[in-house]
Amino acid sequence: MNKILTLPVFILISILTHHLMAQEMISQTQPIKESWVCKSLADSGKFILESQAEAYRVWGCAPIYDDEGKVHVFFSRWPHEGHWLKNSEIAHAVADHPEGPYQVTSTVLKGRGTNYWDAHSIHNPSVYRVDDKYVLLYIGNDTTKRDTWRDRASEANTQRVGMAIADTPYGPWRRSEQPVIDVSADTMAWDGYCTVNPAFVKHPDGDYWIYYRAWDRRNDDRRKTGVAMAKKLEGPYVKYDRNPVIDFPERGGQTEDPYFFYYNGKFHCLIRDMGNYDWLSGLYLESEDGLRWGEYQRGHYTGAHYFKVPEGSRYERVQVLFKEGRPEYLFNSIEHGEDKSTGAVLKFQKDK
Repeated sequence: MNKILTLPVFILISILTHHLMAQEMISQTQPIKESWVCKSLADSGKFILESQAEAYRVWGCAPIYDDEGKVHVFFSRWPHEGHWLKNSEIAHAVADHPEGPYQVTSTVLKGRGTNYWDAHSIHNPSVYRVDDKYVLLYIGNDTTKRDTWRDRASEANTQRVGMAIADTPYGPWRRSEQPVIDVSADTMAWDGYCTVNPAFVKHPDGDYWIYYRAWDRRNDDRRKTGVAMAKKLEGPYVKYDRNPVIDFPERGGQTEDPYFFYYNGKFHCLIRDMGNYDWLSGLYLESEDGLRWGEYQRGHYTGAHYFKVPEGSRYERVQVLFKEGRPEYLFNSIEHGEDKSTGAVLKFQKDK
């Protein structure tokens, strides 16, 4: 009896496998719709913070205006001989115009050393004006607690989300003694390995939301995005019970570096594509409630589309500079040349 069933079962499995592969190929090859963000961007942009390139790798440029109209950028940097997971710090630069030139003022956050959760690498800042305060979200780690069960990025599991608050963008910055978004107690949970790449939205109802990315490394090895809410800016932040809110495993790819904002009565997400359509451009999603997200659209093209860089250059970690409530510039991090990376800006040419 088993031998009789073997051939039909094999045929059925083959048909289903072929169908799934065909569907995946269709999803990969069908043209992706351009979002309003993508359509609004200028055809070319400008590198920023190039003066840092001699001594540092530069990444994660987070911009904001102050009350005097100056542009402040908080960015990650680490020495060429170092590594972002071990040696990154957050520096501060100021300019009269989003396209620069920028004057680097200081290092604003670095590892606090032994016995702190953010003892070593401080990375991926995002900055916001909230309730007349400046809020800097970041990720920190303690590399002495790295999980060595896998060789690649063994320090990644020690990353957590932190928050620093100041009255002005010049500081001083008061940072949280504990992670504002920690890993789940269950190490097998989707966010039980690390919490990273935070983005903030003040909800229209007055609550405070922090979106974050986790790496479900102990299960399906996928990068996913969730959200946590609080009644007070400093927290405590309670994770949404239906997390993750962004993950599309049926496409075969992943996403990371999410950036969120509330604008024109809707929630918006710009996020890096990791194999859904390609590995070097950005995706856009839209939501009415910030929890249920629509179909992917194109957020931006690859760096080589806007800048004179090699085709394979990484161009990611999107942040938006708002002026008088409207998106004015898109800030990204970009590679342009061997062992060289800086910030890059693209102007929004027209509104939605």
